[in-house]
Amino acid sequence: MSDQQALLEIPRIPRRTSLLFNPKEFKVIALRECPVDTPMCDTPDKAAAYWREAISNDRYYDPERECFVIVMLNTRRRIKGHNLVSIGTHDTLLVHPASVFRPAVTLSCAAIILMHSHPSGDPTPSEADIKVTRDLIRAGQLIKIEVLDHVIMGRPCAERPKDWCSLRELGYLL
Repeated sequence: MSDQQALLEIPRIPRRTSLLFNPKEFKVIALRECPVDTPMCDTPDKAAAYWREAISNDRYYDPERECFVIVMLNTRRRIKGHNLVSIGTHDTLLVHPASVFRPAVTLSCAAIILMHSHPSGDPTPSEADIKVTRDLIRAGQLIKIEVLDHVIMGRPCAERPKDWCSLRELGYLL
């Protein structure tokens, strides 16, 4: 029997097509196109600039709905990437700690900055924003990923020249 005939006679293993067998796969892709000098993100102003430059141009970003994003940082506070965690309605957003910290753990981040938009344009934090921030800070402390800030993005107007609000600057972070 030739080698070709032997290859043809190898029995085929049937593929599992059951709905119960649906493995999950996570893949981290190296961003080789990224510049060597990644942007520093150690102030809320720089985080807001990153939002305007990168996040607001994301294909999944919707300016008419609240969008919750984490900016992931290394130990030198340089941006490793960002993740659009949740898209809500025009005034409500659901965020769970597992969804927030999963990408940060996967990329071995030292710290994150929480960010979300207020489609109304007013970046003033609500009581729910403050509570969620404190809950996420406690969750981050358990897994040793520091939550540096929570920046809320809005739109500039005559009474308020800044289009963002930092919960750290307002004294809400522990």
